[in-house]
Amino acid sequence: MSERKEHLKKVGICGHFDGNKPTSSGQIIKTRIVTEELIRQLGKDQVMTVDSSGGVKAVPRMLKESWNLFKNCENVIFLPAYKGLRVFAPVYTFYNHFCHRKIHYVVIGGWLNRFIDKHDWLVDELRRFTGVYVETDTMKKALEKRGFNNIIIMPNFKNLEILNPEELTYTDKPPYKLCTFSRVMKEKGIEDAIGAVKTVNEKAGNTIYTLDIYGQIDNDYKNEFEALENDFPNYVKYKGLVQYEKSVDVLKNYFALLFPTQFYTEGIPGTIIDAYAAGIPVISSEWESFTDVIDNNVTGIGYEFANNQELIKTLENIAIDPIQILSMKKNCLIKAQNFTVEHAIKNFSFD
Repeated sequence: MSERKEHLKKVGICGHFDGNKPTSSGQIIKTRIVTEELIRQLGKDQVMTVDSSGGVKAVPRMLKESWNLFKNCENVIFLPAYKGLRVFAPVYTFYNHFCHRKIHYVVIGGWLNRFIDKHDWLVDELRRFTGVYVETDTMKKALEKRGFNNIIIMPNFKNLEILNPEELTYTDKPPYKLCTFSRVMKEKGIEDAIGAVKTVNEKAGNTIYTLDIYGQIDNDYKNEFEALENDFPNYVKYKGLVQYEKSVDVLKNYFALLFPTQFYTEGIPGTIIDAYAAGIPVISSEWESFTDVIDNNVTGIGYEFANNQELIKTLENIAIDPIQILSMKKNCLIKAQNFTVEHAIKNFSFD
């Protein structure tokens, strides 16, 4: 490419924006926040975007628009999901033979290392990128074992107003208000959460816990969830979708967040960042990167991954001694500082 550097924009971003539709998708939220923060820092005239929404039908458009990013931007930031990575990692390295830009791949979630097990040809492609930005130290170490030397930790983040300690609420008598705050799908452990709360309450013969379910219902799960909803006891309710900028106001009134995920390769779940900013401890299954995100008995309580009996036992123990949860609330506000936009975006190297 013969363009002089001063004629180029600083950053081009390709990711799933999905317009401005309400969403609880971590991928979309992260893409939007990265873009908003870079526009704030660099100015709107220095940022180009390509929306990867649209699936297979969007590929021809994306090929053309991505080429425009390479022609017009010094740095190209790429935030794909599984299919997008397979298709566009080789396309971007090919484009870069002509353009010689800096390519920054921002990994959403914790799935990349296991994904490479099935698609090991991606290693050579990704090594050519300027940086592969992963959410946790667990992910960084796993990829470096494969010979990567371009791995940078960029924790997940949200642009949230962290609650003041004076605004924290404390409830030491039942019923204790629990909630889930992620995509509504079986793999996020929604049925495990409902089942555990029902079991604890039925064994006690009293409403020890209530459970409110927030989030966008996954399309493939709608029929199953509606059938479940028809049989909800009065202490379990679906509360719909909350825009991410309003999450703290909603969550601050809860006792704890339930995160019984069945995705072992979660990275840093955005819902936990929401909870920390609202001063809400997390009761979670211990996924692969659990210790990167939750300080056990400090900002939350973990139980054996995918072990529903352990979840029930944990809830029963907490009901006996709720102070163990209440004493964590200020710790959560402190931990939230690790997941601010400013803290994460500084990891980009644009020089």
